[in-house]
Amino acid sequence: MNLKLHKPLCVFDLETTGTNIGKDRIVEICILKVYPDASRESRTWRVNPEMPIPKECSEIHGIYDEDIKDSPTFKEIAPKVMEMLSGSDLGGFNSNRFDVPLLAEELLRVGMDFDLSKFKLVDAQTIYHKKEPRNLSAAYQFYCGKTLENAHSAEADVMATFEVLDAQVGKYEDIPNEIAPLSEFTFHNRHADLAGFIGYNEKLEEVFNFGKYKGQCVKVIFQKDLGYFGWLQNADFPLYTKKVFTKIQLSSKF
Repeated sequence: MNLKLHKPLCVFDLETTGTNIGKDRIVEICILKVYPDASRESRTWRVNPEMPIPKECSEIHGIYDEDIKDSPTFKEIAPKVMEMLSGSDLGGFNSNRFDVPLLAEELLRVGMDFDLSKFKLVDAQTIYHKKEPRNLSAAYQFYCGKTLENAHSAEADVMATFEVLDAQVGKYEDIPNEIAPLSEFTFHNRHADLAGFIGYNEKLEEVFNFGKYKGQCVKVIFQKDLGYFGWLQNADFPLYTKKVFTKIQLSSKF
């Protein structure tokens, strides 16, 4: 194994009802947990999303309403998911932009806390796009010399993602093999939340990335316009984004 792990790395993949982080739901999740000694364990859950799966999504991942009607809801499997993720870093393919934010929404929705500061995030797609811009199937062929069978099934994708990530670390001498610096390498832009609504300025203060206060310090705006915080909490923002706004708002009182 080329990766040098100091704690477990959970590589995971989601199949979902769509791509709207705030509204769509998980229909399948696979987690591959890789330990520092290179041993592995994996779990896959089919999930009843409690909403219809659009036909166009089912045609991509092959999971239809009939397939998951008797599956547990995410609330039922959430404790097992959190148990597996506990004490680990997180990895995936396009995970920083999609899988991690959507998983955070699902966990927060069922009352389970997700604190981004407890995890280092590594996105194999970012490394790939910086080095060899293509998709997972092409990445698997390029780095591993294999054809990805059953693409868009969570298990096949997550197994391929880990092999690609491990092969990337072995191929490029300028890519670190430890999770903390690798996490830094895989970020396009640094955000305070998962969906990119809150960024940082040169002083590392949280700033708005949208709206009438775009580019301005969130904490300062909350001190001057508390009503804006109230509007944000009632607007259609992801739960994790609202959580970060709440944390900043509380700190703005002191």
